[in-house]
Amino acid sequence: MTYCVGLRLNQGLVFMSDTRTNAGVDDIATVKKMHTWQIEGERVITLMTAGNLATTQALVSLLDERSKVPEDRNPSILAAPTMFQVARLIGDTLKEVIQANSDTGQSASSAFNATLILGGQIKGMSPRLFLIYPEGNFIEAENDTPFFQIGETKYGRPILVRAQDPDMSFEDAVKLLIVSFDSTIKANLSVGLPLDLMTYEADSLTIGVTRRFNRDDKYVWHISNSWGKALKKALKALPDFEFDDED
Repeated sequence: MTYCVGLRLNQGLVFMSDTRTNAGVDDIATVKKMHTWQIEGERVITLMTAGNLATTQALVSLLDERSKVPEDRNPSILAAPTMFQVARLIGDTLKEVIQANSDTGQSASSAFNATLILGGQIKGMSPRLFLIYPEGNFIEAENDTPFFQIGETKYGRPILVRAQDPDMSFEDAVKLLIVSFDSTIKANLSVGLPLDLMTYEADSLTIGVTRRFNRDDKYVWHISNSWGKALKKALKALPDFEFDDED
């Protein structure tokens, strides 16, 4: 399993992904799930992947190859005129990979499936964020849906729903995401450190801050412990439940 979040802010976009992949409790490895392409000053494209590892690695390899040697029938994401067209191209490539690995025509719900978060900006247009499904179709983040999650989403979602604010700074967004990831890691062994972070400032057209939070990262440790203590303190501050004395 995995966990990735893409967050849309007024300031730009924030991406975070874990790096754990496992095929059982005794087969755990670290794999990068965040991939970025850029033509500085012209476009920045970031893709995060969840699902079958062979499928996602084949997808990223194809996108890489076609960005270097584009063809009419296999256009490059670095030449697509809009982020919408980038999303369509990646969705079509994902379908192609799934079909190629399905010997008997298995559906997108088969073992070869994958789900993606795509974000970025092309010069002259606004930053955009998409969620791409295994079938190749996709939806776009809007004011009512300002973030997307893929992978093991349920444990880290409540804090995002309650605390996300489009006006928040990158610094606050990173803090929020680490709390979301910490909740997920504590609840599910299939998600784990290191965590990869990338920020993209709107209209900069260049990759922003990138960082890997390793297992011994002091900031992550501090946020995890402080959040746990704050939850206990908030629970104690709530009104006590009173049992009625009824026969």
